[in-house]
Amino acid sequence: MILVGVDGSQAGLEAVGWAAREAALREVPLMVAHAMPKWAYETETDRYAEVARWLREGGRSVLAAAEQRARREEPKITVDTAFLADDPRAALITAAKEAELLVVGSHGIGGFRGMLVGSVAHGVAGHAPCDVVVVRGLPSLPRGEIVVGIDGSPASARVLEFAFAEARLRGARLRAVHATSYAQPGRAALDEVSEVTWPSAGWHADVALVEEVVHGHPVEVLRQAAGGADLLVVGSHGHGAFAGMVLGSVSQELLQQSPCPLVVVRSAR
Repeated sequence: MILVGVDGSQAGLEAVGWAAREAALREVPLMVAHAMPKWAYETETDRYAEVARWLREGGRSVLAAAEQRARREEPKITVDTAFLADDPRAALITAAKEAELLVVGSHGIGGFRGMLVGSVAHGVAGHAPCDVVVVRGLPSLPRGEIVVGIDGSPASARVLEFAFAEARLRGARLRAVHATSYAQPGRAALDEVSEVTWPSAGWHADVALVEEVVHGHPVEVLRQAAGGADLLVVGSHGHGAFAGMVLGSVSQELLQQSPCPLVVVRSAR
């Protein structure tokens, strides 16, 4: 099951469209969820009942519009909707325990319903029990390529496996990019990249693979490489993650700067 969080914003609807297409590719159901405070979900009779009723009606409209978008995008997939009675971050993280992928928009509409904004994207990307997609910068002319950032850390294996599997689903080329501080990366650096990619490449021989070593900061290197790509795939941690950080610094920066939908692959389950 793929879970997508919506808040009534255009960004949320774009996330629904992306999630519906992904559900069709994977041949799995789609769950569209809208979060609201628990009191609004439960209140029926006290002085705030009218406000709670207004919020529930608004939530039903949000879910109806999102379901309509999903069915228009992919008529054959199974689509369900759900209210989540909690803060959006906590609610989506809990609901994602049953999901293989959690999808959110990059920002919301502001105000109460606009809580699916950067803070929520950061929160779920750092804490969700499954891989997370933040839908931003949908390319108008996708080039049929997925970009994956690798750094040689133990987490790279899971990141690569996700990227190879996604490239196979889409019939896309996979570009594995390693950013280095060396001004002139040599053959040894490219060999290191190949050493990281070859185990996954052996299982996905039908996926066209391009390997690159690029001088520069990882955020800028990956941002440039992902221009026009279908997806940018990174890990939740890397070599540079500070002890105790839930989400690595590169992943955090790319949540704001990625030019295409960003996948944050969990380093452990």
